[in-house]
Amino acid sequence: MTEKTSYSDKKTKTLQAKKMKTTIEDDNASLHGNGLMAGAEPPANDSERKIETQNEREKIFEKIREQVTGLFFGLGGNGQTIELQQIMDPETTMPKRRRKQKNSSANGEESIRKIHEFSMKPKDIRDYLQRFVIRQEGAKKVLSVAVCDHYNHVRSCINSPEENLRDYSKPNVLLLGPTGVGKTYLIRHVAKLLGVPFVKADATKFSETGYVGNDVEDLIRNLVRNADDDAKLAQYGIIFIDEIDKIASFGGNGRDVSGRGVQVNLLKLMEDSDVNLVAPNDITAQMHVMLSFGEGKPRKETINTRHILFIVSGAFEKLNDQIRRRTAASAIGFGNRGNDSRDSDFLHLATTADFVEFGIEPEFIGRLPVRVACEQLRQEDLAQILLTSEGSILRQYESDFAGYGITLTVSDEAVDLIASMAVEEKTGARGLMTVLEKLFRDFKFYLPSTEVTMLHITKETVKNPSAALQCILHNCNSPAAESVSAEIQGMATR
Repeated sequence: MTEKTSYSDKKTKTLQAKKMKTTIEDDNASLHGNGLMAGAEPPANDSERKIETQNEREKIFEKIREQVTGLFFGLGGNGQTIELQQIMDPETTMPKRRRKQKNSSANGEESIRKIHEFSMKPKDIRDYLQRFVIRQEGAKKVLSVAVCDHYNHVRSCINSPEENLRDYSKPNVLLLGPTGVGKTYLIRHVAKLLGVPFVKADATKFSETGYVGNDVEDLIRNLVRNADDDAKLAQYGIIFIDEIDKIASFGGNGRDVSGRGVQVNLLKLMEDSDVNLVAPNDITAQMHVMLSFGEGKPRKETINTRHILFIVSGAFEKLNDQIRRRTAASAIGFGNRGNDSRDSDFLHLATTADFVEFGIEPEFIGRLPVRVACEQLRQEDLAQILLTSEGSILRQYESDFAGYGITLTVSDEAVDLIASMAVEEKTGARGLMTVLEKLFRDFKFYLPSTEVTMLHITKETVKNPSAALQCILHNCNSPAAESVSAEIQGMATR
């Protein structure tokens, strides 16, 4: 078990850090004195200069290695030592992140070329989304138009840099709707179609200061990381923030006022701001900067958020009640009519005033001009997801059984019953996974150990999976099936 670092140990390591910084500065001064730094007169020839420079850097590298190993012992978590190789590549003394960025530049250039030649129409994007997402016609159209508008502007800015000087209001999107209706799925496939970097995050993990919880600027750094450390490509990516309703500063969900600080920090990113790619609390990144002193003045790496598209979403459950009360009060004599309506019927009536009353800052909701409510999925929608969606969870189970040499088929009646049971879960399309996992649990455990090669799921199978499994094993007529059947019966009598 790792011992905790005492106060005296921390103080010692702090002194070591100061000493190491002094050593680096002295070594840099030495390099300046030997004519090895930028601006100094070079040696007689390039070959001699390279050898002399490399020798000096190797000496500095070894000296820093000794101090860093002691300095960071116990700071890597679980008592692990942060070795210098984790920070620098000893062969080239180039930060690993920069080398990775260099190696992936070809892929980044190809993606940027696609953005440069962007020519999609809203209907093209809508038709693509139809292959994966069932229902949500309104959300598909709104997203398609917003994405085309944004990347047409990005293309214009790439082709004509003077376009960057003009005022531009990004079509950032707010998606409203209950869980499991396909909000994340929509955005993920939009990013996949465009070939741009994509980041999904939960708004509840951020804090105003970043000391407790994550800093909102980590979204940008994660986007760069997902772009293989290609900041040039990342500046055209998509950031998707879920659970945005959970950071309301007051009102509907009882959140404390700290949520306001997160909203304020986010709205800065959503407009046009520069973000430092080196996090202040990232030890490894800070070491990159320190070690770059040996190569001259370190380069400050930033990324601008002007062309990053932000899409946020939330269930806004209590906003439904708020809008229901407002609309009921305005409908004289018909106040009870709204009680039988679906939640999405009220969410699409949401106004800016409703969001402000809910606890969303006016400046924040103002940066989300494109708003659309997703519809609750019905039983027939869930059945269509299983049967026609290219991302159907049923395809996954078919692949799982195929790995054991078993062909899986499901009748239409069974699909309808599965969809009906998923509706009762009240988690949208995620309810399908819950129902199917319970249904196939024993089949996936026992059948691979038998000679069964075909599994057909009927309505009766869904109603009583255990009885259906016993029937399959009984009809198999093999020693392995009889052994499995006996095991199941023995467990049932315990």
